[in-house]
Amino acid sequence: MNRRFQFLFVSSSLAAVLLLLVGVKLGRSAANNDDPYKHFGVFSEVITRIKSDYVEEPDMKNVTLGALNGLLESIDPFASYLNADQFKQYQASKGSNKANVGLVLSRRFGYVSIVDAIPGSPAAKAGLHTGDMLETIKGISTRDMPLAFAEILLTGEDNTPVDIQVLRSRKPEPEKISLTRVKINYPQPVVTFGQDSLATIVVSSLEGDLKQAVRNGIENAKAKNAKKLILDLRHCATGQPSTGVELAQWFLERGVIGSSKGQRSNEEKFAAEPAKQIWKDSVVLIVNRGTANACEVFAAALLDNKRADLVGERTYGSAAILRALSLDDGSAVILSIAKFYAPNGKAIQDTGVTPNYPLNDALLGGDEDPDGDGIPNAPSDKPKEDNLMKKAIELVNGLKALAGLSPDAALRR
Repeated sequence: MNRRFQFLFVSSSLAAVLLLLVGVKLGRSAANNDDPYKHFGVFSEVITRIKSDYVEEPDMKNVTLGALNGLLESIDPFASYLNADQFKQYQASKGSNKANVGLVLSRRFGYVSIVDAIPGSPAAKAGLHTGDMLETIKGISTRDMPLAFAEILLTGEDNTPVDIQVLRSRKPEPEKISLTRVKINYPQPVVTFGQDSLATIVVSSLEGDLKQAVRNGIENAKAKNAKKLILDLRHCATGQPSTGVELAQWFLERGVIGSSKGQRSNEEKFAAEPAKQIWKDSVVLIVNRGTANACEVFAAALLDNKRADLVGERTYGSAAILRALSLDDGSAVILSIAKFYAPNGKAIQDTGVTPNYPLNDALLGGDEDPDGDGIPNAPSDKPKEDNLMKKAIELVNGLKALAGLSPDAALRR
């Protein structure tokens, strides 16, 4: 049995056990008077059976920790449980501006999974992609590892190494990689100008004040009399969801941008304000499986208001507000306390954003995942040409009638 098969078998078993113990999905769809204490009773009984009847004496600390992390993962791929010591490390590292490897992370199948690598970062240069999983960090297994603690392990002093083992869908065995931590410089947007009054802005990050740099790029395009705009949002996984609301304001004259709400937080609705619109001409957005957070809120708003065509792959699904909630023993739970919803009412974290022109990003060398698990298929033999950009140019130039032609043929017409 090879390593890849073992990984899939264990992952599937974990998922089945979690569904049995927690019943989260079942509970959500059951009758209104469903008693949560019934699930706790089942959980307690299974723990008792494990302790008394398992083939060998179990480490109950690890059993409990695994159950806690499995519970959190089943409802929120960005959640973490940190014990008291880990929570202290988390608080000390937060806002420290230490060096790291440039990974945006979530949890899948019990392991730490990659949302995307920040363009230009050590992780991106090492070829790490959306859907790859970190099996170990510094020799420590990430199975049942709190997500926030994984981020702590990847953070450190500038120019120091950190060793990881990566599980890829495209390879049967884990790959050992040594990354060097650096101070991450989030990429500035890149503006280029083409023929026929076309401007293209590549947005690789919306972290911090980079939204202002994007606005400057739009203003620059207007100053040079551009009438058509393509925003390339591929691999843009950083930036708060609220930033996506601001970007949508710049393109919408009217309509609903979306909303945010949680169980204990008031619903906040976002609507376009005509005075904030700065681009009124044609626009097309390009996304892929590594597009997340702010860009998802922005893309959903323009797509649902029929303000822009969206080309590419379904986005990752991660627009939410996270908060650390401390517990009595000094530990903490980091949870999504509110999700962002698209104008159509769907939670972006649950569904991502699906383009109205879905296409595999050939530059990634793999196909869109038909199973919807965020893991692309094996690479195809197709040449690596930017098919998404070609399709975007076709659309922004108003060549929808030529959609049956190849992108090259459409552009020649």
